[in-house]
Amino acid sequence: MSKLVPGKKIYFASDFHLGLKPDEAIDHTRERIICQWLESCMEDADTIFLVGDLFDAWFDYEKVVPRGFTRFLGTMARIADKGINIEIFTGNHDFWMTDYFEQEWKAKVHHQEQEYNFNDQLFFVAHGDGLGPGDKTYKRMKKLLNHPLAQWLYKGLHPNLGIRLAQYFSRRGDKHIGLEQTFQGEDKEALVLFSKEKIKEKPYQYFIFGHRHLMLDIPIAEQSRYINLGDWISYYSYAVFDGQDLQLLQFKPKENNR
Repeated sequence: MSKLVPGKKIYFASDFHLGLKPDEAIDHTRERIICQWLESCMEDADTIFLVGDLFDAWFDYEKVVPRGFTRFLGTMARIADKGINIEIFTGNHDFWMTDYFEQEWKAKVHHQEQEYNFNDQLFFVAHGDGLGPGDKTYKRMKKLLNHPLAQWLYKGLHPNLGIRLAQYFSRRGDKHIGLEQTFQGEDKEALVLFSKEKIKEKPYQYFIFGHRHLMLDIPIAEQSRYINLGDWISYYSYAVFDGQDLQLLQFKPKENNR
């Protein structure tokens, strides 16, 4: 169990999708807003959870860092230098992370769901892709792409080609980032159904997910909640745990973020 120092908080955010639009290489507005939020977290953060799809496309090369995102990378480096814990979950857009952020930020990078105990409250955290019933085609594809052989073969491509391919497949239709998704109802939402089954194993107080691009706070059982973190495309949303309770909030950026 981890006991929070009084006054310290734990922050959760997901689905930044940096690089989502081609013109973001020139217009850094969303990136600056994300950095504003991260800087505000530095004041009292014990741990910052980034719960997947930080980038719209990412690949960890041994000697090359993908072009762009320097404001975000620099802000995260300052967070690490302050001794704030960083927990990163890979998503369906940036699952090919290896050790770059572990080395640069001393972050813990997770490719699978994890559980945590903060102040005697049990958290289940995951990006959410591939969990719950249905979507068998994606689950098979995810298993294939996560195979070490697939990653080794992809590393053989020149980075210019590798990044272009990743961006091409990432941007093929809104459904790949959930922009068309609407709430399907508790009886059809895969992650809600997954949480209702998982609660039978342990008395989790919080199920924290990204992936759905919706801000959701749904009771799962007595004293148990399903939280979907929304995204930083439409909502600029995040969750914060103060040691006793968790809130799902929206960040209000400063007007001058250029």
